Amino acid sequence: MENTSVLVVEDEYRIRQFLRAALEGEGCKVLEAPTVAAGLALVSEYKPELVILDLGLPDADGRQFIRSLRGWSDVPIMVLSARNLEADKVSLLDAGADDYLAKPFGVAELLARLRALKRRRDQRPTDNSAVVKFGEVMVDQVNRLTFRNGEQVHLTPREYHLLTIMLAQPGKVLTQRQLLREVWGAGHSEDGHYLRIYIGRLRQKLESDPSQPQHLVTETGVGYRFCQ
Repeated sequence: MENTSVLVVEDEYRIRQFLRAALEGEGCKVLEAPTVAAGLALVSEYKPELVILDLGLPDADGRQFIRSLRGWSDVPIMVLSARNLEADKVSLLDAGADDYLAKPFGVAELLARLRALKRRRDQRPTDNSAVVKFGEVMVDQVNRLTFRNGEQVHLTPREYHLLTIMLAQPGKVLTQRQLLREVWGAGHSEDGHYLRIYIGRLRQKLESDPSQPQHLVTETGVGYRFCQ
């Protein structure tokens, strides 16, 4: 995290100071904004590498910040909020947030999640980017082939499509609605049972222990996350 620029959009001064101390302790460069308008202006001017966002801001809800920002920037957004209902998490992730941490939270977990967001941001395409390896699995996305322990694994077209969508965003929480729209189309955005069945099939074929998956991980009530 050394020299990583982080924007904190939070109206409570004490929380901003707490976050500044934690981030500067990791070597980050910290910007602060107490409102949505100020936050958007700072992103435009300074182009931070990460954004930490509170939802309860005085001039607008944090969701408005996310929607406005996503029109012109893909900077990773970590939401911090006392609103910990699953429906809130889903709506924020659907709006374009990258991760969500409920208050109160531990500094160690916050920093770990920010490091994961930065790793994703720093990933650059390489000649080998079409080959993804995790655990005992290798996915060759050029030839659309999947191997486990060197042996080819047969995936149906829909299983493969679902897998590659998750592989494309390692570490990111993908909501059920997002995955259903991508794989089955907009008309199936509420058909969560489809997704559970197909995730279960992928785990049976690719995980060492499907009952305790290490790579295709459930975020309860929200969606799924691919961990490499």
